[in-house]
Amino acid sequence: MNADLTLAGRTAIVTGAGAGLGRSEALALAARGANVVVNDMGPAAAGVVTEIEAAGGRAVAVTGDVGDWSLGDTLVSAAVDTFGSLDILVNNAGVLRDRMLFNLSESDWDDVLHVHLKGHASLSRAAAVHWRAASKAAGGPVYGRVINTASEAFLFGSAGQPNYSAAKAGIVALTLSTAQGLARYGVRANAICPRARTAMTEASFGEAGSPGGLDVMAPERVGTFVGYLASPASAKISGQVFVVYGDMVALLAAPTVEQKFTAADGIFSVEELGAQLTPYFEDRDAHRTYAAYSVAALDTTGVTATM
Repeated sequence: MNADLTLAGRTAIVTGAGAGLGRSEALALAARGANVVVNDMGPAAAGVVTEIEAAGGRAVAVTGDVGDWSLGDTLVSAAVDTFGSLDILVNNAGVLRDRMLFNLSESDWDDVLHVHLKGHASLSRAAAVHWRAASKAAGGPVYGRVINTASEAFLFGSAGQPNYSAAKAGIVALTLSTAQGLARYGVRANAICPRARTAMTEASFGEAGSPGGLDVMAPERVGTFVGYLASPASAKISGQVFVVYGDMVALLAAPTVEQKFTAADGIFSVEELGAQLTPYFEDRDAHRTYAAYSVAALDTTGVTATM
């Protein structure tokens, strides 16, 4: 195994790891040599620990709600007390409460933001406290990798997912802040927008199918990329957002300024805004908004199904 790709001796926390993407990510990290703290709400976490141990790895299950702020500290302590370190954090836990905006209840909003955005924040904060203290004790940078789970929903503003879209946009912003705020301590933080067929998404992707190989939407494909981002080989990658599924990984570019409107005399009047902006948008395509619809062109699902 290439030394810069190995995770031997490293310890990872994976949230929402009892099934689906989280399970695949936990198994992938363990297969690369990492010890894994497997988090989920119920007994499924223990089942994943059994899988990891049966394959010769080391893992421990810690159940609990990631949206509970104190659980971050509990999971970090479990990593350090059980395995001696914390090196990798994979924030994956999530729920869906899909509604159109006019049908959205307060609990639909709160449940999704609680698990996705607050869950990412609670774990990231606890890990940041640990890495900052470790770096100060070491007198220099330490090893830290944060892999957050966003979604293409934040790029499109999915009509039936105002809560989920907002949470995922927040996660991207949190990722950028984490990358900047923790860089001096040796931490790298990135976000992935994965597509995978799991219990949470099975209604979106239809029947599994990939003749002669791994299902094009298999969560194992995402787990492989997470294993890479967790490794020393990713040391120069931070503050990035990737779309990941099928046979590809796509690196997203930062937003750019399309057009700058400037007041002729230094202060805009409503009339001058109308004179400049109204004609500019007059014949604009309705889909040409801040939403990144062009990313949908990446989707060749069913066209290419190779590993």
